[in-house]
Amino acid sequence: MKQEIQIYCKNNQKTQAFATGSSLYEIYKGFDLQMPYGVVSAKVNNRVEGLNFKVYHNKDVEFLDISSESGLRTYVRSLCFVLCKAVEDLYPNGQILLEHPVSKGYYCSLRIGKEIALEDVTRIKKRMEEIIAENIPFHRIEEHTEDAIRLFKEKGMTDKVKLLQTTGRLYTNYYKLGNSVDYYYGSLLPSTGHIKLFNLVKYYDGLLLRFPNRKNPSTLGEMVKQEKMLEVFKENRKWQEIMEVSTVGDINQAIQAGHATDLINVAEALQEKRIARIADDICQRKDIKVVLISGPSSSGKTTFSKRLSVQLMANGRYPYPISLDDYFVDREHTPRDENGDYDYESLYALDLELFNSHLEALVKGETIEIPRFNFTTGKRENSGNFLKLKDNMIIILEGIHALNPELTPHIAEDNKYRIYVSALTTVSLDNHNYIPTTDNRLLRRIIRDYNYRGYSAEETIKRWPSVRAGEEKWIFPYQENADAMFNSALLFELSVLKSHVDPILYQVPESSPTFSEACRLRRFMEYFIPVPDHDLPPTSLLREFLGGSSFTY
Repeated sequence: MKQEIQIYCKNNQKTQAFATGSSLYEIYKGFDLQMPYGVVSAKVNNRVEGLNFKVYHNKDVEFLDISSESGLRTYVRSLCFVLCKAVEDLYPNGQILLEHPVSKGYYCSLRIGKEIALEDVTRIKKRMEEIIAENIPFHRIEEHTEDAIRLFKEKGMTDKVKLLQTTGRLYTNYYKLGNSVDYYYGSLLPSTGHIKLFNLVKYYDGLLLRFPNRKNPSTLGEMVKQEKMLEVFKENRKWQEIMEVSTVGDINQAIQAGHATDLINVAEALQEKRIARIADDICQRKDIKVVLISGPSSSGKTTFSKRLSVQLMANGRYPYPISLDDYFVDREHTPRDENGDYDYESLYALDLELFNSHLEALVKGETIEIPRFNFTTGKRENSGNFLKLKDNMIIILEGIHALNPELTPHIAEDNKYRIYVSALTTVSLDNHNYIPTTDNRLLRRIIRDYNYRGYSAEETIKRWPSVRAGEEKWIFPYQENADAMFNSALLFELSVLKSHVDPILYQVPESSPTFSEACRLRRFMEYFIPVPDHDLPPTSLLREFLGGSSFTY
């Protein structure tokens, strides 16, 4: 008689018996859930696994579709492998690099020995459709790491060889799709036929891989132009290739060779040079009176504004910071969100009329009294702090709404300079595994919240979706309005963050709904060789999160 296991399904809150060794996909069909967008992966005791994962003991299981962050990652990973196989089939001597997110898709660099033509994109897309129609299984292979390294060497995949050589793992999992092999650091779909929707288009000098909108998986994400963002990514990528440190394997090898301090010094110098150029640009525009700085959570806006202020002073300008928080409306007038809670992130939580009248007065050379918001009483108060701009003064405004045209509609464009700051991670795990920029920021925030705000990793991860929803609504739509974009990500930073964030992530209990995300981040950080932070300068942007900064926050 076959042994049985008991599976509790969180989707329908039912328990059912299955044969020991059943796959998650068999269990899904056994529960007859009929998920409208199809199943792509599952949480097993709050750990995400692929649908081919076999279960040998009693488990709690929650099946995921592409409307979840984790499910969409599985879908996109599988789609990326299909793209890579299509390129390999059509251009055996070619190479494709999956570089970074832009315009609601992923920008890919295709190297086939000639300029990319529209017919190349059409051919690749057609081959992808054929691979999907063939419903080829994704096979997960587990081997000794040395054997996997030997295989990737034979395939000429040196980026994967470097990564695996520096991770220190005894065994490695990789995937086969037909006669193609590749490495992915998360689960894939059972087969290519599970991919229902995608597009591939020519995008400037590369390709844009488009995938479903997570909030409405029956449609592709709305394509938006992000030319300035793309230029920032490409500038950083070009510099990394010159330095021969484009992937985590490259960075790990440099660290093993004793060059960690060199990486830190060069990356910090490069950031300072960019800040100085922005300050020079501001000072060359004689009519600029207000500098507006925006960016998503944990992008390092505060440290950037302080370093920019230093560079402005070096140019003979006197920066004066004004906090948008002091222009909050009284609490009872604060707009409420869909749950009936006060929405402090709304633009309309600010007294826009008063704020603009003050800015107009300052630009005209008049004196104003800067208000002070009392967060205890929820009321705005007189501060006794009066301000009049002198000829060499410049106002620094930092906040999530800084690039929104509705914030400063009455201030002449010639008087404003807008800056967008974000951690636009350009280093990749390898050529086919990008690092999400949101992961970079989330890791920073976990460390800062734990050290300075008394929040656990569990609490920070739980809040993160609402933080990102606010960014999607109030920040990202206006980022292309910027006069300058500053990438606050540092080439070496994940290696430095590793020692700080690992112990915090390990505190998340298995029973927590956030455990799967903590596990994913822990597994991701295992790829990095740690670097101590003692060589970071006191002005480093990372000091805002790690401590030891020479700036006052």
